[in-house]
Amino acid sequence: MKIEIVNNISDITEQDWQRLNRDPSVFSNYQFFQCLESSGSVSNEQGWQPHHLQLRNNDNNEVNAILPMYVKSHSWGEYVFDWAWADAYQQHNIPYYPKLVATTPLTPVTSNKLLANNVALTDVFEVLTHHCQHQQLNSWHLLYCSPAQQETDDVYQRNTVQFHWLNYNYRDFEDFLSRFTARKRKNTRKERLSITQQNIEVRRITGKDISKEELAFFYLTYQLTYLKRGHTPHLSFEFFQSIIQKLPEHILLIIASCNGEDIACAWFFFDDKNLYGRYWGCTKSYNNLHFELCYYQGIEFCIDNKLSLFHPGTQGEHKIQRGFEPKLTTSYHWIKHAGFKPAIKAFCLQEQQQMRTYQSQCQQLLPFNSNDESR
Repeated sequence: MKIEIVNNISDITEQDWQRLNRDPSVFSNYQFFQCLESSGSVSNEQGWQPHHLQLRNNDNNEVNAILPMYVKSHSWGEYVFDWAWADAYQQHNIPYYPKLVATTPLTPVTSNKLLANNVALTDVFEVLTHHCQHQQLNSWHLLYCSPAQQETDDVYQRNTVQFHWLNYNYRDFEDFLSRFTARKRKNTRKERLSITQQNIEVRRITGKDISKEELAFFYLTYQLTYLKRGHTPHLSFEFFQSIIQKLPEHILLIIASCNGEDIACAWFFFDDKNLYGRYWGCTKSYNNLHFELCYYQGIEFCIDNKLSLFHPGTQGEHKIQRGFEPKLTTSYHWIKHAGFKPAIKAFCLQEQQQMRTYQSQCQQLLPFNSNDESR
């Protein structure tokens, strides 16, 4: 196989991408990556230098595999946290960056990161390791991917827990609530009723119907969410403009208004099977508004459109009592520095056990009636 490193997504043909892509997720879509790069949201200036892998067949020069990758100078926007590793390197005056990250930028969603024809994930492990060993790259990280079919001694697996809502063929939201215990059902109804009592109205708009004014309001709230935490937004306004043009059929915007004034909104992506909650922001605070826009409206949308899974984003134990189930995610990591390998391997093994224990504990906190056999 011939190895190529491509520094711009446009240098990969959309025809090759589509031919190899068997993942229907919007986050595996060529246009999604193109919008990230063309808008400047993912670039060397942002600490995301495109460094995509292409493998070609030696006989006919056909592209057999594509793996989107980035050279990183920081760990923001990954959601599989390695800050402690970076700190340990710094304490020993050893550079942790640059590192090579294979992922969909800023997107903590499991998908088939490797677009391939008869190329195994473990084969790519070897390619990535060889590449880092011969370049000024101190590690590689393959995030939010499907589990590999076999173990590799020098590559360490990490697991995290996310909370996903699953559609067990619910007829409507009340059918979903009927699976709750009486107390949890009452609490959820009370949260939703409070929205009406505060004179808040909610509307859903899909991509092609989002107006310029609505997009501008969304981006204002998106910026405010980051500024409240002392950060600048990862994604530019141009990204959202272009993604609406390129992938309007995959976008849902939910806006809340009070007395005719828009006050909050939540941005989602969706495909034929799944809904993905991504960004939230508000100009004024109201009781339970975050739960309504980011969770309950999304659940209703899934039921109405017969979507099987709702992925609301990372972390957030408050999701459990609202019916989001704990699910394990998988990522793989390789470290060049021999001195750190034993400690990082031990960390990953311990973390795997901790995550499985945590998943089990979260499972016990779900609001569903213990006698319910419908799930």
